Amino acid sequence: EYENYDEVVAARKAEYDRAYKKLMNAASLLSSQRKKTALNFSQDIINALIQLNFLDVRFEAEFEEKNPDSTGTDNVRFMISTNPGEDMKPLAKIASGGELSRIMLAIKSVMAETDVSKTLIFDEIDAGISGKTAKVVGEKFAKIAKTTQIIAVSHLAQIACMSDKEFLIEKKEEGGKTRSYIRPLDQEEQKAEIVRLLGGENGEKAALLHAEELLEKARNFKAGL
Repeated sequence: EYENYDEVVAARKAEYDRAYKKLMNAASLLSSQRKKTALNFSQDIINALIQLNFLDVRFEAEFEEKNPDSTGTDNVRFMISTNPGEDMKPLAKIASGGELSRIMLAIKSVMAETDVSKTLIFDEIDAGISGKTAKVVGEKFAKIAKTTQIIAVSHLAQIACMSDKEFLIEKKEEGGKTRSYIRPLDQEEQKAEIVRLLGGENGEKAALLHAEELLEKARNFKAGL
């Protein structure tokens, strides 16, 4: 190789050029597919967010070119605006925990059939929403839960009634200290907790009937999935 240095270098360069051309062709195809998919994906996310009470929302994928590697030549980040007149900003900059949880729920609901996540945890997802939107959130949970375990902390009956298993988290003062406890609820305890979340009193007939109706509708919805 030393005696034929120039020929060896030329051969190696030609090999490198062929590999680089192959890489760039693959990266170009991948980038084209990403940008095409991003349009439909973004619209699906917007539709899901509207269902989750984001009335004036914009969502899009922003592409930046980077040096080629095993993932191609694209740096991709999601941009979003959730209020009229608000500039688009990176999804990572969303400040509200409840807002971010609902955005993540929208993304996961759109990706439900292809996502490989095993467990999703949602906290504060019911912040700033009420009855109708809460019902949609609960239904999306039920659909995603067909393939992915969901752990959700909620104070809304419309979400809690969709659970396959409900746990009660309580804080108690003991010896001058506050301690948190969690315990599973059986069917009757779940019904009583739904009544409490509805603002009813234990034993109140109207609230109990409403709780039973919510639970029955939830069971029927899940059975139809």
